[in-house]
Amino acid sequence: MNLKQISMAIYATYLTNKYGFKLKKAKSSKEKKDLRYEYSQTLLSKLNISIKVTNKENIPNDGKYLLISNHRSIIDPLIIEIALKDSLIHGFWVSKKELYNSLFFGTFTRNSDSILLDREASNMSSFFKDTKEVVSNGHSIFIFPEGTRNKENTPLSSFKDGARLIALKNRLPLLPVFIRTNANEILKDAINNRTKDLEIEIQIGEIIDYKDKAPLEENYRKMFNI
Repeated sequence: MNLKQISMAIYATYLTNKYGFKLKKAKSSKEKKDLRYEYSQTLLSKLNISIKVTNKENIPNDGKYLLISNHRSIIDPLIIEIALKDSLIHGFWVSKKELYNSLFFGTFTRNSDSILLDREASNMSSFFKDTKEVVSNGHSIFIFPEGTRNKENTPLSSFKDGARLIALKNRLPLLPVFIRTNANEILKDAINNRTKDLEIEIQIGEIIDYKDKAPLEENYRKMFNI
């Protein structure tokens, strides 16, 4: 790592843990939503990255949804938090066990309203019980259907089955969003070159009924012309 990368890594670690402890003290989901937005805006501003939201009128003001998004960068959740800043929708992020145990993300992830996904578990009953509890309390669920970051030179990799099952089991309409800009490349430019006025575009799709029988990935690709 060069000096610029080290400097940004130290700042990001400090900020992430600072907000992790703030989130731990938060007394409501509204407060956690506000803190998640504040954290996202602070870090992206430090990186000189702004977010352009296309088809913003497709974002519901409130309600319960399964938000699905493509995933190519560690800042993708921040991009989505910024896009939803004017909506009352608050979602629990589906988060891998590795994030819960991470030195960098652990405190933040555990306290920011998330659902633990342990892919090594013998069965998924505990996970689906947690999703049901989140939805019954009036919240949405946010997930990356690809399962992990797409590191290929493509805008989208194959969807796993989990997102469709969550929607069906909880009768959640799906809110598709597509981060059209390669956020990982923008992030590299921000850290390595300190480029000013960087922009990432996120596009909001139309709601998909959970009863829609078309394959979810097919629906998503068609909606965003991928």
